[in-house]
Amino acid sequence: MSSAPVIVAADGSDDSLRALDWAVRAARQRDAPLRVVHVRQYAAWGQPDVLVAGDPDAAGDPVLDEVRDRLRTDGAGAGPTVEYVALEGAPGALLPELGADAQLLVLGSRGRGGFAGLLLGSTGMAAARDAACPVVVVPPPGREVHEEVPARPGPRVVVGLDVDRPDEAALAFAVAEAARHGARLQVIAGYPWPVRSWAAAGEPLPPAVGQDEIEQETRTLAEGFLAPHLKDRADLPVDILALPGGAAGLLVSASKDATLVVVGRHRRRLLAPARMIGSVTQAVLLHAAAPVAVVPPSPPRE
Repeated sequence: MSSAPVIVAADGSDDSLRALDWAVRAARQRDAPLRVVHVRQYAAWGQPDVLVAGDPDAAGDPVLDEVRDRLRTDGAGAGPTVEYVALEGAPGALLPELGADAQLLVLGSRGRGGFAGLLLGSTGMAAARDAACPVVVVPPPGREVHEEVPARPGPRVVVGLDVDRPDEAALAFAVAEAARHGARLQVIAGYPWPVRSWAAAGEPLPPAVGQDEIEQETRTLAEGFLAPHLKDRADLPVDILALPGGAAGLLVSASKDATLVVVGRHRRRLLAPARMIGSVTQAVLLHAAAPVAVVPPSPPRE
């Protein structure tokens, strides 16, 4: 059994219960312990007239009691070892910190306190941005995807690949997840089309390279970046799709009926040292119909 747990945030909302079900399966697949965490947002320590003696007791937490009953009813006792933790504080600050010793952090799209029309709560956004481990956000059912990407039948793990800036950490995670789920890996590599250039007088010029050439070059680059990750996965079925369009729209379209969508998180840069999710990742989190895994970048090489 792996010592690093799969952590799931629970707050009693329907979204968190869906995240719980996903996290239980993930812990089983990894042979890892499951840690269920409830962060009481409106904590006593936030009240100036209350003196707090210590951390809250998980045994007397009604949200965690509900989770215990759910796992007991679902027969999860034969599955992963489960630990229950109650904390007090701001979920958007505490949950990302828990990712430091976890192999996966799982949350629902919105917590109990979110607005009804909110597509992604602030806690999920903070965790996806700040956690040191991959973060999986499980969406509510019924999200509509109006356009579809060609896909073979069966389980599918989707990953986006920018051939100009490949994300090795996201690729490695997607390959491992496809193997765990017994799923096909679908790699989406988008390219801009039509390519517009302009004459000095402001007149548009015909593209110097045809679409077929751009598509083939994109596919060739994608195959090259993916090859090292498939070296020991010769039996893993893989589809590489080089498609015209923006990465966010393509990944959202590919999310329909997918098992998981994998995206990367922006690496810190010298002139932008703060952690950022990136516009593509944020759009996928907001609109994908499947669970989304946000993978932090690999540590920079010395």
